[in-house]
Amino acid sequence: MERVEIFRERFRHEYIGKSYSGKLHFVFVILWCVRGVSLCLYNLHTVTFKQLLIVPLTFLYTNLFEYIGHRYPMHHKYKALQAVFKRHTLQHHHFFTDEKMNCDTVNDFKIILFPPVLLIFFSVFFVLPIAAAVFYFFSLNAAMFYIATTLAYYLNYEWLHLAYHLPETHWAYNIPFLKTLRRLHHNHHNTKLMDKYNFNISYPVFDFVFRTLK
Repeated sequence: MERVEIFRERFRHEYIGKSYSGKLHFVFVILWCVRGVSLCLYNLHTVTFKQLLIVPLTFLYTNLFEYIGHRYPMHHKYKALQAVFKRHTLQHHHFFTDEKMNCDTVNDFKIILFPPVLLIFFSVFFVLPIAAAVFYFFSLNAAMFYIATTLAYYLNYEWLHLAYHLPETHWAYNIPFLKTLRRLHHNHHNTKLMDKYNFNISYPVFDFVFRTLK
């Protein structure tokens, strides 16, 4: 426990500047995602059942993306993605262990939420190109559903991950199944298990498929 506290203090000193605001960080994520989802839904016209199928397909795609991204680059050191490994394995997993899962202040959100610049990069270089392909091969409605579902999933991911690092007495744990999901993430933060089990941070669909659910 003392080792974790020492790491936390060093991390805060080196990486969390005085100008950082955990509340503003959280609000930015919400506004970016909600604005994007709202614009997409506003631009829907004459929706068909076939177009709606893009929603569950996108959910499965993003859940698999989350699983692969977490299991491999976040927990294995690849030369091109060293920054991802450092932030997650060397920082996040030392800031939070199975012995101390809760953040102490809102400014600790910096080690939980993805950086705003990464959200913008993800939206521009990952979401939009695939949306353009969906539009080209299918329809504008399908592309709008793809963008809306992806951004909604991203926001849900951030909400859930943040909740897992709040005290279990927090009002959020009145939400059904949240304590169960937190328990899975808690197990993942055991240093003996973190590179073997529970790589889905939101919903353990592909942990179940690939038998990494514990």
